[in-house]
Amino acid sequence: MSWWWAGAIGAAKKKFEEDETPPKHESVALIIGVTGIVGNSLAEILPLSDTPGGPWKVYGVSRRPRPAWSEDNPVNYVSCDISDADDVREKLSPLTDVTHLFYVTWANRPSEAQNCEANGKMLTNVLDVVIPNSPDLKHISLQTGRKHYTGPFESLGKIQIHDSPFEESLPRLDHINFYYTLEDILFQEAEKKEGLTWSVHRPGNIFGFSPYSLMNLVGTLCVYAAICKHQGVALRFPGSKAAWDGYSDCSDADLIAEHHIWAAVDSYAKNEAFNVSNGDVFKWKSFWKVLAEQFDVEFVEFEEGGEKVKLEELMKDKESVWDEIVGENGLTETKLGDVGKWWLSDIVLGGECLLDTMNKSKEHGFLGFRNSKNSFVYWIDKVKAYKIVP
Repeated sequence: MSWWWAGAIGAAKKKFEEDETPPKHESVALIIGVTGIVGNSLAEILPLSDTPGGPWKVYGVSRRPRPAWSEDNPVNYVSCDISDADDVREKLSPLTDVTHLFYVTWANRPSEAQNCEANGKMLTNVLDVVIPNSPDLKHISLQTGRKHYTGPFESLGKIQIHDSPFEESLPRLDHINFYYTLEDILFQEAEKKEGLTWSVHRPGNIFGFSPYSLMNLVGTLCVYAAICKHQGVALRFPGSKAAWDGYSDCSDADLIAEHHIWAAVDSYAKNEAFNVSNGDVFKWKSFWKVLAEQFDVEFVEFEEGGEKVKLEELMKDKESVWDEIVGENGLTETKLGDVGKWWLSDIVLGGECLLDTMNKSKEHGFLGFRNSKNSFVYWIDKVKAYKIVP
């Protein structure tokens, strides 16, 4: 348990000793979605010398070519489109030594019915190949999220959701949800192999680093702040009074990765679904000051009765501005549409605050936590360090 306590204050940042001899691997991880916001953290933490279940050998799967910002991770990179069953068969069937599968990816489609079809097919393609070809496979770790309790994006404001704080014993909502589809596929497929266990992980709003992620909240806010700084305008809050004044929580990407690893190796966490959040609360009006300070841009209070600001509107036609910022500051070449997920920020900051409880995780033995303010600053620093923003 000491690793989980230490991890809570930064053991995930521990570096390899240069004179360490390559270890004999005890476990072999396959990360599906290795360039995503949690996949990237898993790729950094699993190979560390003190990670439970290790030493770990790590395969990382992504549709894109390996990005420069993940080249330092000691991961066997596999470029594979998991929506293509033939590509999955060709690329993943040779990986016969996998012991633990971490599924931390998703595809976003225009409707939830399409999400169910696309994401269900992706998971099925992977499991159909990995389970029969990996005789030592012990555990499958599936990441979903808090929409398990609130319904999909398309149903927001249209259906009755569960009361917050959310606990894992709450029943499924009576609405189509691709998270439910993924769970059903997982449960069914895991039964086909004796001794194969599973876990489901439900983070809230994730603070982490991945310029490619569909859920890149911190990176998006950094891009917005950088554009405000470049144009000499104040950092206006693009959200609601409820989000500004209310209590929010978040899930640090490194903490989520530690939670996945814990459930994969701890016998008390098998065949269970768990929430995963930092364990504290914050107000966006406080974090907005932090963001303004980090980018040396003017902070303004929430404008009572003023016109509601939406980032999707504010950032229209800002592609050329972003190109200027990238060029003038020698940043990594990126497109604004890749690093700015405006729709996500508008959803997160535009509604009421929803919280979960970590009681079940703690009762099962996971004691990790994060200071959310420190987490916010850490990930802002990382976005800067990789020259995504100035």
